[in-house]
Amino acid sequence: MESLVRIHVVDHDQAHLSAEEKELRLLNQLVELPSVIVALSGGADSAYLAWAAHRAKGNQALSLTALSPSYSAHDRNVVEEFVRRLGVRHEFIETHEMENPKYRANASDRCYFCKDELFNVVDAIAQERNFAAVAYGVNADDTLDFRPGHRAASEHRVLAPLLDAGLNKAEIRELSKRAELPTWDRPASACLASRLPYGTEVTPERLALVERGEAALRDLGFRQFRVRLHEKLARVEIAPDEMPRAMSPEMAASIAVQLKAAGFTYVALDLEGYRQGSLNEGLARH
Repeated sequence: MESLVRIHVVDHDQAHLSAEEKELRLLNQLVELPSVIVALSGGADSAYLAWAAHRAKGNQALSLTALSPSYSAHDRNVVEEFVRRLGVRHEFIETHEMENPKYRANASDRCYFCKDELFNVVDAIAQERNFAAVAYGVNADDTLDFRPGHRAASEHRVLAPLLDAGLNKAEIRELSKRAELPTWDRPASACLASRLPYGTEVTPERLALVERGEAALRDLGFRQFRVRLHEKLARVEIAPDEMPRAMSPEMAASIAVQLKAAGFTYVALDLEGYRQGSLNEGLARH
């Protein structure tokens, strides 16, 4: 996208800045843009960025959310409520990463092909509507994890305003709470494909199975969890503070009943509990 504006941060040592100072830097950077599109997934980071862009640019900021089989109905509902409450200019768009065999193959770089498709679609909209820049919600903590999607963002010259401002996850949650954003304490979320072990083909049927399983856990009152799919076995990860409830005989039985009703044959509770990127643990051993 030839017209895209790149923000350059002069001061790379931001550890001394408070969260409020970083937010001011973020808003100032956004104000300087002629216009911007924000990729909004509905997580705490992208929601905070969408709010900041809306505050800084008004209708010169547009948030876009990609719909595909890997995006759950629950996440869509969260986004719809967020933009309605905040008055953020927003649209849903469709992406077609499922048509790419390299994405469906689900190698360790699957996320690259997903983000490449997303930014191809968003770039086209930006060109058509004359938006100056595209931005997404990567933060300072995200650089510590294995995230091949960042490579796609770099290739598409997508801005990373939260990262440029030096904001980490805790600061984003704190600032979101002060701004009364409903997403300030939203549990970490990721696309449904992240529940499939690398090498397991991504199919609409498998994604739908995971979605039904996670909806069942949500209905049982759990907040932070993952249903990792291993063929017909559901490996359930529950946040450590919720594990005692999950391991009670009555609740364990309910989890098994509900996930089998969703379509799984076997249900196992992971004793290590929920942790982000648990499927990356196998990569470190190779």
